[in-house]
Amino acid sequence: MIGIFLSIVAVMMALLALFIRMKAMKKPATVRKIMIPPLAMSTGFLMFLYPPVRPSALELIEAFSVGLLFSILLIKLSSFEIRDNNIYMKRSKAFPFILFGLLAVRLLAKTILGIHFEYEVLAGMFFVLAFGMILPWRLAMLYKFKQVEKEFKLKQNSNANWNFQSENPTPRES
Repeated sequence: MIGIFLSIVAVMMALLALFIRMKAMKKPATVRKIMIPPLAMSTGFLMFLYPPVRPSALELIEAFSVGLLFSILLIKLSSFEIRDNNIYMKRSKAFPFILFGLLAVRLLAKTILGIHFEYEVLAGMFFVLAFGMILPWRLAMLYKFKQVEKEFKLKQNSNANWNFQSENPTPRES
């Protein structure tokens, strides 16, 4: 019964994440907005101070590796565009499907692995998996953002130079 309740909560959280993400795409991207999620999530590592939550080193490596694999999908879908003199995340039609697909895989894995692991250890492993997915995704987003920002600044500088030269023509000597 509690498993069903927690699964419903997970689906509701996924819907909330999707809503927040879609709303955020309407505002310009910044380095701060890109990096806050993994920094805020990193406080979750405090759970490992509670001994029953600690997975073995091999389990941690496995969970982080699966997170890295999942992050590839998110990295491929994340890109930026210049619009209205700002940098925005490009909207991806596949993102909601990927998000719910990852949720389905997580719920299925939780159901299957719940038989083999203690609940607390499994919670720690899924946290590491999520962090292993979010961290590389956000670092890749930061890299892509910086590339677009550099391109945007170069474009602005070349436009500024062009406008300056056209407004101040060099005097001709007679």
